[in-house]
Amino acid sequence: MPVPLEDLLKQTKFTRQEIRVMYRGFKQECPEGVVHEDAFKDIYAKFFPHGNSNLYAHYVFKAFDINCNGAISFRDLLVTLSTLLRGSIYEKLRWTFKLYDLNGDGCISRTELTQIVQAVHELMGRKNQTDAARKAKEQIDYVFRKLDLNDDGVVTLEEFIESCLKDDVITDSLQIFNSYPAL
Repeated sequence: MPVPLEDLLKQTKFTRQEIRVMYRGFKQECPEGVVHEDAFKDIYAKFFPHGNSNLYAHYVFKAFDINCNGAISFRDLLVTLSTLLRGSIYEKLRWTFKLYDLNGDGCISRTELTQIVQAVHELMGRKNQTDAARKAKEQIDYVFRKLDLNDDGVVTLEEFIESCLKDDVITDSLQIFNSYPAL
């Protein structure tokens, strides 16, 4: 059952016209009204033809699947896009944290960060050579030390947000996707 337009206006930062345009495109591409993981992976693979996007697409799919029902509805898509395109920096960081918290336990472990970094390397078509593996491990160690503020072996949402807000490169990269200037 489609979500009423008024509800979508309340749940997102899109205009009535933007929602209508996106809905038409969504229904054209997804006549069932949902995107399942295999179709999502196929779409994702088109954007990364030189790498293996399968694993990273799986993680992104899980983050988009707000209801955890194995399908991305138009509402799921719209709410997530609203967060990523027009959300505050805190909303974007919370979404990114959710993406990285692979098991959903409320913190990011070194293992989860390793899995994300490996998935990104596969996505970009980097072969798992010895030198690349060493560089990836160094990258993971550096990032984890930077994020795990109390050195307890896990990164909480609070640590993640605090660390990211202190890093201009991260905050600037999150602002790049804003589709209108911050007020």
